[in-house]
Amino acid sequence: MLLAVAHGSRDAAASATIQLLLRRVRRLRPELNVQCCFLDLNSPPLEEALPQLAHRRPVVVPILLGTGYHLRVDIPAAVAAAGLPPSQVARALGPHRLLAEALADRLAESGATREAPVVLAGAGSSDPTAVADTTRMASLLATHLGRPVTPAHLSAASPTPHEAVAALHSEGHREVAVATYLLAPGFFARRAATTEARWTSAPLAAHEAVARLILHRYDEVRRRACELPRGRRARAVEDAPPKGGSLRNALDHGNGRDASTPQPTPATTRSSRCPQPPNVSPGCALLSGSPRNR
Repeated sequence: MLLAVAHGSRDAAASATIQLLLRRVRRLRPELNVQCCFLDLNSPPLEEALPQLAHRRPVVVPILLGTGYHLRVDIPAAVAAAGLPPSQVARALGPHRLLAEALADRLAESGATREAPVVLAGAGSSDPTAVADTTRMASLLATHLGRPVTPAHLSAASPTPHEAVAALHSEGHREVAVATYLLAPGFFARRAATTEARWTSAPLAAHEAVARLILHRYDEVRRRACELPRGRRARAVEDAPPKGGSLRNALDHGNGRDASTPQPTPATTRSSRCPQPPNVSPGCALLSGSPRNR
């Protein structure tokens, strides 16, 4: 079972976007039981979902772009309260080259030219780890695009996207693009769209690369649980570069973050050492007392 933990928002469009993203995850791996909950503002909350599902030992996958307070404090506390080990929690989605792929596609959809310098507009955080994650993501995006990318923060840190765009204008760049490094529409996305940039991309939303990354984070936890007893050999297998696949789909082997390519694997070819949980009817938050979202 994969339990996706999203941030939550007062904006109905944000919640709808998370539902669409998780539907795409289910389409990529229909035999996997995918449920969801939220850290705040939406139902069901993580603190209610985990106790109901703890007997299934779900893999908790934070639908968060960086390693901030929620991932370091809130989620581990809820997992411990439910009696689950911390090893059941996956890493944050970002930074990752699959997100660079998705960001590049969103920039292209906005009409941004390939020559324009880019400002990466993240949500921002007072947590230095989250700020560093955004900086790393800007570097990955710059490598993917082949042009400069300036990290910026929509709250709690500097520079802001407005400041970063203004600085690029002062350097003589008349046309600047803002890459919105957010998962869903809402307050921060609207703020990102108010700079003087020529183009501003839409949030990542239900991009297929994001859905593949969610499954990759799930698979990391499953693989670690299955291969841990094998000791150093397991480490060597996990650190090996991916076999096959195109360069576009290859993950950032050797960057200290990931070492394998998230590819949907047919159930018939999965290792018997790591059996998948039985499938149930797809839906988000299929918990007692919670409506089924289709």
